[in-house]
Amino acid sequence: MRIKNTTKKTLLAKNAKLCKNIFSKSIGLMFSRPRSLIFIFKKEKIIPLHMLFVFYPIDVLFLNKNKIVVEIKENFKPFVFYTPKNKAMYVIELLKGAIKSSKTKIGDKIDFGKQ
Repeated sequence: MRIKNTTKKTLLAKNAKLCKNIFSKSIGLMFSRPRSLIFIFKKEKIIPLHMLFVFYPIDVLFLNKNKIVVEIKENFKPFVFYTPKNKAMYVIELLKGAIKSSKTKIGDKIDFGKQ
């Protein structure tokens, strides 16, 4: 699944995996190779993250129900916890450097699908 910043017209990821069920959300990137993930929740809420058993840093976008970036966490390091300040409905975990290279900022509109 492709992830695009439609505001900047840049590509964030080409082959992201969608995580909708509790099992895929719980496992996330633990014990895996670097890849991009999209987490979808039923409503906007504070979504704390951890990097336990993830052995490489990543970038993270928190999106509201309209898929607008409300918070950014770059270079999220292994074995660390993070609690965002803003509610989100979507969390996108990206390869480290994807946010910088795509020039993604808070307020940008993100789109994902099989385009």
